[in-house]
Amino acid sequence: MNIPAFVKEHVIERDQSLFAPDILARHDELEHEIKGKSVLVVGGAGSIGSSFIKEVLKFHPSELVVVDLNENGLAELTRDLRSDSGITVPPVFLTYTLDFASPVMAEIFREHGGFDIVANFSAHKHVRSEKDRFSVRALLENNVIKARGFLDLLEQYPPRHFFCVSTDKAANPVNIMGASKRVMEDLIMAYRPKFKVTTARFANVAFSNGSLPASFLDRMAKNQPLVAPKDVKRYFVSMEESGQICMLACILGNNGEVFFPKLGKEKLKTFSEICDAFLKESGLEKHECANDDEAKAFAATNLPGPVYPVVYFNSDTTGEKDCEQFTVSGETTDMARFKSLGVITETDNRSRQAVDGLIDDLENLFSTVSYSKADIVKVLAAYLPNFHHEELGKNLDDKM
Repeated sequence: MNIPAFVKEHVIERDQSLFAPDILARHDELEHEIKGKSVLVVGGAGSIGSSFIKEVLKFHPSELVVVDLNENGLAELTRDLRSDSGITVPPVFLTYTLDFASPVMAEIFREHGGFDIVANFSAHKHVRSEKDRFSVRALLENNVIKARGFLDLLEQYPPRHFFCVSTDKAANPVNIMGASKRVMEDLIMAYRPKFKVTTARFANVAFSNGSLPASFLDRMAKNQPLVAPKDVKRYFVSMEESGQICMLACILGNNGEVFFPKLGKEKLKTFSEICDAFLKESGLEKHECANDDEAKAFAATNLPGPVYPVVYFNSDTTGEKDCEQFTVSGETTDMARFKSLGVITETDNRSRQAVDGLIDDLENLFSTVSYSKADIVKVLAAYLPNFHHEELGKNLDDKM
């Protein structure tokens, strides 16, 4: 199956990238800010980071350094970039398998004298990352605590443009991942006096690494059932669009702005709708099962075959909203500057002192022996009044 074509027809339902008109209209400005410049991308082996890289390379930077913990992902990124006839790899192209909080990062900055453009995509991005106190601690250390250390390094080598990706789940968060991203927004905004910062609240990226739609491909390759919630609705962008919105926000955004895609409610999709279309496009008939065991039994006796088992369910796991949003009450938005993007020009960001206080509270909590997930939620809720976490005792890892 041609996945990009499937996404265009059945998921985002548009032939052309949503952001193509804005890229065309601002081409000269983008070229002026990127051509001949040095670029550092943290988390560049992932879906969004690699898509950002491909968009930026169209404007010919002179130097690209990519940092990621995924060694295999970096190897594939390199092969992909060097094999693409439409991409010019810059004269200086380096990849490093390391944690962006590693002391080696400071050495890289010293060696290069800093970078003109820095984009950070290193993050726990899945709601399923919220399981117990250990997984939640790891999430917060990556999305917030390590991020502060990286920003402290950038203070010594201020970039012309700094971008860090957020999520639509940061708007009135109901899960810890979304809350961590809302804190991250406050964190990067606290560095505005030192260098220009921007971010973007994202829609779901269709068929990105680790996403539910991408898992359809893996399940089908192994003759395993497909599973999807039938009640939650989400906004979607394509992989290409994910890189484009980040580039536009990073390069064209003013200091302290938050970008989001202009997507109306008519663009909301359920995962079960995408699954139905996926099966139809694959030439298969759906067999809807009542539960996981029934679906696995059907798969064991009927696959491969023309009828495919699925389980559609109403969401009952911690941290899921019926529908996401990009903005919250009290935020000032500019809906006229771009054709495809809304811009939050003013939002209620906390001071650097307040963010530092939260991080101190989290680190003090983590230093105790008997802290719980509920204790972490309590600390976050005291900082974020609009964080409404409901613990249901189930997470997505309890499902197929």
